[in-house]
Amino acid sequence: MKNLRDLHQMKQASEKISMVTAYDYPSAKQVEAAEIDMILVGDSLGMTVLGYESTVDVTLEDMLHHAKAVRRGAPNTYVVVDMPFGTVGVDMAIDLKNATKLYQQSGANAIKVEGGHLTAFIEQATHIGVPVVAHLGLTPQSVGVMGYRMQGATKAAAEKLIADAQAVERAGAVVLVLEAVPSDLAAHISAQLEIPVIGIGAGNGTDGQVLVYHDMLSYGVDRTAKFVKQYGDFSTGIEALKQYDVEVKSSTFPSEQYTYQKQIMDEVGK
Repeated sequence: MKNLRDLHQMKQASEKISMVTAYDYPSAKQVEAAEIDMILVGDSLGMTVLGYESTVDVTLEDMLHHAKAVRRGAPNTYVVVDMPFGTVGVDMAIDLKNATKLYQQSGANAIKVEGGHLTAFIEQATHIGVPVVAHLGLTPQSVGVMGYRMQGATKAAAEKLIADAQAVERAGAVVLVLEAVPSDLAAHISAQLEIPVIGIGAGNGTDGQVLVYHDMLSYGVDRTAKFVKQYGDFSTGIEALKQYDVEVKSSTFPSEQYTYQKQIMDEVGK
């Protein structure tokens, strides 16, 4: 398993870090088999696998359930789990209680929080031994306020993003995720920080990249963002299911190939 020291050494050696967002045992098992460096159990599971309207509906118990499954599927991969909406940034004592529960019970290597306003929480969580990954730029839990659009596109916004990145690092964040920001800004922030910076929709100048398993494999998604490249196509499963339906209704499945053959009824009643 890669640890934080390994990830930091990869940054120092200019070796790119790969990360995939996965939500369950089989996807995590595949990600580990592919030797991906990190897995994020993102609260995007709310929309992707639970059918919620947004990440706002995701609970701490949802995240625990899925993170445990991911850990079972990928016992030797560095796993990060999201703190969902409403579990952090409300009250420090409650925040730390939630963070401790998620970190302790999920089996993850670190938790992730969104926004530059959580520096005090990052500092306190780090103090009690909970590693924290920070997430800046487009933060999905705040889309009701900021909307789904590129962040840091003005001078003032870019300067704030730089300041926030520096602040979360000082507070103790072990990794930073930058989402949907101009590529030159992301490259600048990556060069300024000592911690690894993982980009999603942030260009090639970050220390690594993250994509969602379902997005990159076209698995149950209706549309994807500009920054998503699809590396496979699971959408053909619909045609396979239709064929199964046809074969069941026409009694062509199961054929003898898929049937246990034994003349037991000849013995019944004797």
